[in-house]
Amino acid sequence: MEEKTVTSPRGTAHYWVSMPAAAAGPALVFLPGLTADHRLFEGQIAHFAGRYPLLVWDAPGHGKSRPYADFTYENHARELETILDAEGLSRVVLVGQSAGGFTAQLLIARRPDLAAGLFTIGSCPCDPAYYSASDRFWLNQTEWMLRAFPDKILRRAMAHACGVTEAARQRMLNMLVPYDKKELCRLMALGFAGFVPEMRAVDISCPVWLTVGEQDKTGKVRQYNEAWSKRTGYPLHIIPGAAHNANDDRPELINNLLERFLPQL
Repeated sequence: MEEKTVTSPRGTAHYWVSMPAAAAGPALVFLPGLTADHRLFEGQIAHFAGRYPLLVWDAPGHGKSRPYADFTYENHARELETILDAEGLSRVVLVGQSAGGFTAQLLIARRPDLAAGLFTIGSCPCDPAYYSASDRFWLNQTEWMLRAFPDKILRRAMAHACGVTEAARQRMLNMLVPYDKKELCRLMALGFAGFVPEMRAVDISCPVWLTVGEQDKTGKVRQYNEAWSKRTGYPLHIIPGAAHNANDDRPELINNLLERFLPQL
């Protein structure tokens, strides 16, 4: 894939694109979650290469897209909108893993015309109606709680929460390497506590499929997805043998679901 950048007053975002001449259908836009980078979707990129236009990024504040000032999901959506317009992508399928799904929803709120579909992996709704006062309280405690853990234990715990397979756990550890402990804890706080004031109901008119790992024990992700599916009617697919990074634990199952989702758009 070709690496490119887009620069705003807040910083420079790195992204990778593949635009094969023979590709048909909407572009697949892969949005990694908090502390992850473009490597999270290697299993999907390899599977869909040559058949669809593909785009994946290091979200602002992550990986190569650092430093970045004023981390908000709204600003992430702005940067992504700029990238899609620069690449001439007018119809995309947003594949948002975890916090990448927040960016996807806020992009849809900004530019509903861009979204041909939304496919989430261990993400959650942006709508504040799903979150209790207790939920919001604990999200706001993220930074100090993480700082209490020794660095190696924190990283190991994060890797085990994200993956069931050794390969997924090791990839998560590799993606955490660029951050020292202070930056890692701050990034997590910006991603979790910072999400609270950005919560908003988003009107999504494109098709939506939700997925969550059967062994995803990251907060209340599974409960939120079950409530999201029940309230909206969005299909929810539980991925066996997978934790939070279900697309890395079971890439073949996520790829097969995407293959089923795309013809409906």
